[in-house]
Amino acid sequence: MRAIDPGQDPGIRIEEALAEVLARACTGQAPPLLAAAYHHAVFPGGARIRPRLTLSVAGACGDDRPAVANAAAAAIELLHCASLVHDDMPCFDDADLRRGKASVHLAFGEPLALLAGDGLIILGFQTLAIAGGVSAERALQLTMILARATGMPGGIVAGQAWESEPEIDLVLYQQAKTGSLFAGAAMAGAAAAGQPHEQWAGLGYRLGEAFQVADDIRDVCATQEEIGKPIGKDDALGRPNAVKALGLKGAVRRLTSLIDETIEAVPDCPGRDALRRQIQRESARFLPASSALLPA
Repeated sequence: MRAIDPGQDPGIRIEEALAEVLARACTGQAPPLLAAAYHHAVFPGGARIRPRLTLSVAGACGDDRPAVANAAAAAIELLHCASLVHDDMPCFDDADLRRGKASVHLAFGEPLALLAGDGLIILGFQTLAIAGGVSAERALQLTMILARATGMPGGIVAGQAWESEPEIDLVLYQQAKTGSLFAGAAMAGAAAAGQPHEQWAGLGYRLGEAFQVADDIRDVCATQEEIGKPIGKDDALGRPNAVKALGLKGAVRRLTSLIDETIEAVPDCPGRDALRRQIQRESARFLPASSALLPA
């Protein structure tokens, strides 16, 4: 993956990196419908919160090899997009809408949706393998970080599987389904910059829980137009929800507390103060407009 100026806007870095990765995969030899399903799943994206976290942490740690950071951010987002494709399928949430447009299984059918989700996972790890040409050691670390964040025992695959258990351990469920990829994104940013990464897991898990609580709030009180996907799914499917457990005001208080904890959890690094300010600024986007003014 080509190097991009680390001072470039992170949103541009992410979109260009993803475009490069998909262009490499979706050549003229690729089945056209599957290639179209890949693009449908990845573009246009949502807030890209996870890859932004990766680049932000890499920047706070020096970002001395931006090509590796770009690969890590792209891989994180590809794995996230894959999880959304699978999550929307009839065997799970049976959702017709994602990011304001038809979900992949509705637009392309279940067989292609299953293949697209599987293929995007493979493409994420292939992207890290290619980054090994820049730094084999960092690429290997990143591969292990993302494997733990997505697999068993505590990655997003495990998080999805908890929904099939007769009894759900709420803590393990939330840590796996949401927190694990946030933790992986934070650790990946540090590893991409050649810095110790384990100490960044706590920040990622806190931010992931904050995002999950915010998502629970959106599921209850946002509009479908605001969040680009169906609302009320947790209640309809009997899923755990912070609003159900804590009440709406209690969930908002928990969200505020988690954001404060996340800011405090930023490890010592050259860009610590700037990263703290960025987390405070970006976290304001977590709540939809219809719930942002709720009293704490």
